[in-house]
Amino acid sequence: MIRVAIYDDNAVRRDSLQTILALQTDLICVGSHDHCGSILQDLQKERPDIILMDLEMPVVNGIEGIRLAKANFPEIKIIVQTAFDDDEKVFTALKAGAEGYILKSASVTQITQSIDEVSKGGASMSPSIAMKVIRYFGNDPAEKREDYQLTPKESMVLKKLADGLSYKMIADELGISYFTVNNHIKKIYEKLHVHSLGEAVAKAHRSKLI
Repeated sequence: MIRVAIYDDNAVRRDSLQTILALQTDLICVGSHDHCGSILQDLQKERPDIILMDLEMPVVNGIEGIRLAKANFPEIKIIVQTAFDDDEKVFTALKAGAEGYILKSASVTQITQSIDEVSKGGASMSPSIAMKVIRYFGNDPAEKREDYQLTPKESMVLKKLADGLSYKMIADELGISYFTVNNHIKKIYEKLHVHSLGEAVAKAHRSKLI
């Protein structure tokens, strides 16, 4: 079972997410909180594998919650839940170490698929968020082009990631298994010296790899 904790100050949304998790055979909600004021105590007690993290919350917000969680429990994966107008906060969360970025309007399938991908060591990003990341980092100075020795298949997978495709969609398009896609992405991270999907996409664009 994948253990999931929820941080969101909207009680209706917390209840909705708990219902979604309860309907899945491989997911269990171990905690539901309206802010990150006691996140270290929460995580010590609940030991989640995944956190669904809102950004705008009172007392202690989601970005500070991500920093605290990653500093003390780096093994816990974090999926940010964001709205269209949260650009700067999303990028700050990315730099803080979040592994996933999904819109609050995401479907049940998208939410559970994101949890699945991140729990397996990958990353997940809604297509519209991927485009925001590309535009945001596209304003940074271009990096010196280097040969990161990506294979043709790794370059293709990286391009699909930058287009906002999920692991499953990439596997279907390329005619390979989900496991193979995950392995390609781990190799991409190693070769680019990055630790998140956002970093990989940004570096690929700055270095003109895609």
